[in-house]
This record gives sequence, C-alpha cells and structure tokens, in this order.
Amino acid sequence: MNKKKVMTGLSVLALCAGLASPSLASNSPNGNLTNDQQVYSVKGFTNHAEMANRLQEIARNSQGRVALETVGQSNRGREIYQARVGTGDKVVLIESEIHGNEKTGTEAILNILQYLGSSDSPEAKKIRSEITLVALPKMNPDASELDRRGNDLSWAEVVEDFPQLASLSGPTWNYYTDRILQDRDYFGKPGFDVNRDFNPDLDYVPKAEDMPGKSSEPGWYITPEAQTVRDVYKSLKDEFGKVDVFIDLHHQGQYYVEGTDDLVTMSLSGEFVPDPRTPEGAKYSAYAGNYEGEFSKQLNLAAYNALQSIGASSPFNNITLYQRNLDLPGTALGSFALNGSGTVLFEVRGQSHTLGQKKKGQLVKAVETGLYGIINGVADGSVYGLNPDDYEKIPETAYQPGI
Repeated sequence: MNKKKVMTGLSVLALCAGLASPSLASNSPNGNLTNDQQVYSVKGFTNHAEMANRLQEIARNSQGRVALETVGQSNRGREIYQARVGTGDKVVLIESEIHGNEKTGTEAILNILQYLGSSDSPEAKKIRSEITLVALPKMNPDASELDRRGNDLSWAEVVEDFPQLASLSGPTWNYYTDRILQDRDYFGKPGFDVNRDFNPDLDYVPKAEDMPGKSSEPGWYITPEAQTVRDVYKSLKDEFGKVDVFIDLHHQGQYYVEGTDDLVTMSLSGEFVPDPRTPEGAKYSAYAGNYEGEFSKQLNLAAYNALQSIGASSPFNNITLYQRNLDLPGTALGSFALNGSGTVLFEVRGQSHTLGQKKKGQLVKAVETGLYGIINGVADGSVYGLNPDDYEKIPETAYQPGI
C-alpha cells in the first residue's frame, strides 16, 4: 500500500491548518497552464516543518480556540494539516499552495490563525462566533518542498492505485515529466498539476474512458492531495449542510491593469465554470440548483473593497479581475462552485528574486487584507448587501504575451 493511503486522522487540539497561472505565451483562458518566465525565491517563506511548528504554537497559545488536525498525507508521506477556528454556522474554507511555488497565501493564513486564535478584540470575537474558519495552509507539501507547481507522483504509482487505468497508453494532460518547467526539474521526479484533478462529482471514481484530455474537462481525484481536499469539503458538508465560502490562494505572472501601465498587485475572480442556468453552462445543468454565482461576486467585491479602502497611495492598489469566460471543472474552484459554495480566487503578482523581502511582505499583507474583507463581510452580514452587478466595475487585466 502506498504511503499516501495512510490517513492519520490525528486531532491535535491544544497541542499542536490555482487555478493555473496564465502562460505569457497564450491568451487562451482554458489552455493556460504555466508561466515559464515566473521565477520564485523561497527565501523567507515557511517550509513544511516550520509551518508544522508554527501551527502547533498557534494551537497551544489559543486556549483551545484553534484545533489542528492531520487530514491527509502527500504522496511522499508529508502531513497535510487542517487548522480550524470559530464556532459559527457559516463555513469559510481557505487553501493555499495547491501549487507549491505560490507561497504568500500560506504566510497570510498563518497570520490570520494567530490573530483569531489569540485575540480578544471585538472583531476576533465576532468572527469566531459567526464563522467556522477552516484552513489548509499548505495542501501540496511535496511540491512546496520542491518549490515547484506539480506534486511528486508518477504515472506508474497512479496505475498501481487505480489498476482500471492500466489500459491507457499514457498519463493525463496535466502530468509533468522529463522536462524543465518554470526552472523546476521534473526529470526523474514527475508530478501532476493537482489543481486539475478535481471533479464536481465528489464521489467520482476514476474510469479509463473519462481520461481528461484538456482543462475544460473534469479531473479524476487520482492525487492524494486533491483527494484530501475533497474529503475535507465533503466532511464539512456533512457537518454543516454546505461550505458557504471556498477561497483558493494563488500567484500569477506580471500583468497590467487594462488600458494602463500599472502593474497588477492581485487579480480576483468568482467565475470558473459557465453558469449552469445558461445555455453556455447546460452541460452542468445537474448542478443548477446549487450554483451561487451572485454570492461569489459579492464575496469578490468584499475583498476588492477592503483593498481599495486603504487609499490611493496604497501599495495594494491595482486590483483586477482575472481572466473571464473560464470553463475549468477540474479545478477546486470550479468543482466546489458547482457544489454550492461561493468561490473566490486570489492571484497575487508573482514575487521574484528581484522584488525582495519588502515586496514579499506587501504581497502577504495584500492577501490578508482581502481575506479579512471577506471574513468580516460574512461575519457581520455586510457581504450580502453588496450589489453583485458592481463586480463588473472591477478593472480587468491586460494579458500581454511576451512580457
């Protein structure tokens, strides 16, 4: 049995919680997978062992407010941690590092857990009473340790776990092998883009005839990391009836606000599949009764408004909408949107070795600010009063090949 089959299920209460980056060479909303010019430095970011220690410290100091649990394991046996705080009936699920080289979200989640676990401020008390916040701060730890997008899983290991796939001539389209990608070496250590391994059918079992051939087709749940996120989602649905909000924290390349020379700090989106109630989304009609497209727009507005409220001179300005007209059911965002969650994508400007620690800190703060906009908006109910039509007023991103 592979190590990834072993689930510890260990609760450590008081002791010890992308969408694809668009290619610079493509404007295709569904074909984008990589950004070969995106360069990352991991200096100053929290690795897996450091994160575990930090989470344990947060839980210890929280007086029982933060519950820490190992909810799964990566293919190479690293723990996938879940942190949970709050007792409210509105569920907010946040994940970071589904792509292991997209790291600012993890830092932001740790800071938020620290605050909500230790603060007695009126704001923290309100959030804890209204919301159950569940965080997966580093859900693809093998990729994180390798500082790359894809996990560490071979096609042979997949077939070992799912022998019904042995008749296939090769792996799925989102498999990285024997190549250099984003300056990361996949020779001898192949892996999958985990954020193309989700399926709106949360009970789906892989079938050879369903082999995904492109990003506009559902995934398989063949990676232990995607299986873990799915299982967390299903468990929360069983407990609460639904997951109200799902937020996925990512990075993108260097882009500009449409019609300007201003660099984008962060792109947001609540659109990952066509609305099942429209002709374009007819293939998802079975999920039409679940879809919360207007609520997703309200959530994105809450993040946008929080960032805009800081002022015109803020380094967190230049917030835009991500690519439009997406059809990505194999992403966590697309699958969970079809299952009734309001969804939000954060695509933070990709920090590189040229941006330094100051820029890293600014980007982490931008993520925190946007997240608090959503969390407070859900906690105090103000998000439900936002006009979803105002979502269309958020500036769009100019995707310029070759930058």
